[in-house]
Amino acid sequence: MPSRALLDEFIAVVEAGDHAGAIERYYTEDSSMQENAAPPRVGRDVLVAHERGVLARMTHVYSKAMSSVVEGDHVAIHWIFELTDKSGKLHRIDEVSLQQWRGDRIFRERFFYDPSRPKA
Repeated sequence: MPSRALLDEFIAVVEAGDHAGAIERYYTEDSSMQENAAPPRVGRDVLVAHERGVLARMTHVYSKAMSSVVEGDHVAIHWIFELTDKSGKLHRIDEVSLQQWRGDRIFRERFFYDPSRPKA
């Protein structure tokens, strides 16, 4: 179960722009991420590689947690992401992330956002 301090530490790493590092440090080896109703990506190495791939297509990434809630092993975070791709196009994602933690690591994460505004 994550403490408030641990969640705040995780959020700070993401807000600092170390998205792949956050996955490496705060996710279990067998963790999964799921976009809306799409099939989940499974395995920390897969998640890190995917994140690095997205970031490689960007020139700038802004990440801000607007609010977060810890309830036992469950966490909800309201994120705002602004990603500028290499063509200069800005992608703004207003997203809610629901996480299930196993001890002090994230085991499952599902993202909810408006699918008419696709992720980068």
